[in-house]
Amino acid sequence: MDIRLTDTLTRAKRVFAPQDPKRVTMYVCGPTVYSFAHVGNARPPVVFDVLFRLLKLKYGADHVLYASNITDIDDKIIAAATAEGQTIGRLTAHYEQVYRQDMAALGVLEPTFRPRATEHVAGMIDIIETLVAKGHAYRGDAGVLFHVPSMEAYGRLSGRRREDILAGSRVEIDSSKRDPADFALWKASKPEEPEEARWSSPFGAGRPGWHIECSAMARAVLGETIDIHGGGLDLIFPHHENEIAQSECAHGKPMARYWLHNGFLSMDADKMSKSLGNVKLVHDLLRLHDGETVRLALLSAHYRGPLDWTEALLTQSKMTLDRLYNALRRMRGVEPAAGGAPDGVLKALCDDLNTPQALAEVSALATQANKAVEADWPRIKGDLLAAGDLLGLLQRDPEDWARGDAIDASRTDARVAARVAARQAKDFVEADRIRQELAAEGIEIMDGPHGSTWRKIEVPFRDG
Repeated sequence: MDIRLTDTLTRAKRVFAPQDPKRVTMYVCGPTVYSFAHVGNARPPVVFDVLFRLLKLKYGADHVLYASNITDIDDKIIAAATAEGQTIGRLTAHYEQVYRQDMAALGVLEPTFRPRATEHVAGMIDIIETLVAKGHAYRGDAGVLFHVPSMEAYGRLSGRRREDILAGSRVEIDSSKRDPADFALWKASKPEEPEEARWSSPFGAGRPGWHIECSAMARAVLGETIDIHGGGLDLIFPHHENEIAQSECAHGKPMARYWLHNGFLSMDADKMSKSLGNVKLVHDLLRLHDGETVRLALLSAHYRGPLDWTEALLTQSKMTLDRLYNALRRMRGVEPAAGGAPDGVLKALCDDLNTPQALAEVSALATQANKAVEADWPRIKGDLLAAGDLLGLLQRDPEDWARGDAIDASRTDARVAARVAARQAKDFVEADRIRQELAAEGIEIMDGPHGSTWRKIEVPFRDG
């Protein structure tokens, strides 16, 4: 089954055909590690994790190379380290560890490569030297700049006109610029910057610009031309546009054959921003919700479209997972039939990662589990688990899921303890009320000589 992906560069849905089916390459821009990741930052890792899983299924796990970088040197990092009174190394190591733990909790597989910018400065200097030698870059007062007019095709990824590019340029004011749109490849060190934020180079002491980092890291671990380059919609300009300019002018060949971008995430229909105080951190969400719930919520809309993040979305995602896990609980003890992902799920994901349709197919499997005779359960259970593996869902033990997360369990423990206290006070009306309330939620209290315990019982399976 062909995989079709919407390519931002050609603005068309294209059949994916790798350069070498035995070496499929994908690069996705990773985090700048100076703070906690917000839920919008988590959308690309989750989305492209599904594509990673799909590519491995089609081409074989050993034939897919996926890189997602760590930006560990940047203006924001220097500012954060200075503000917190610690070294850049300690700051970035801490937030990288938190990021990787949070992504793992969302079911994101570890990429094949996780290059750090500070480990590839020599490669960045090499590309910059090549660009200078070819006339695409020059030395300015504040470092080395890429000369945008030297690349005739600059702007084709974003489709921006020249006046739009000038208005949207995120570059420092530099009187030595030959053109207002020129951007930094190498930034000369400033006296107030820490020693660990500077490297020696033929252009003087300094550090790389943001854009050149990804060009060098992608080349180092995957090659000069990669199959897929992905990231958020906000990276199309200037980051990816500038990556293309640097890499293609240096190497004389396309940087990537397919460019994929996921849509924006809003909070209750408003743009997420620190000024509005509506930024949701992944680290905080995971204190309140299981990682699979957050992951399902992120996959509930098509990756190229917008996603409105609400409490209602999280509630619905949890209910959907409850329903799916309940289907697996009904089939407990049944050995799942061996086989690949069900055709409906595979067809949906091969059609430009249509996760909403794929999830609808998974929901239909749960309906089948409710209606089928037990003889069909091995096939249905096998299909459900295979679909879950492809989407990164249903990775928990169904009985463990049914008991609830630690927060749910602690709340239930408190209510059971309240019932015990009511019985000891001979307030049997209150004790019965608590028991009935818990029973309505599918929780059975078991009284014994050593106290009362509880368990979640299998509630009747209902569609919808």
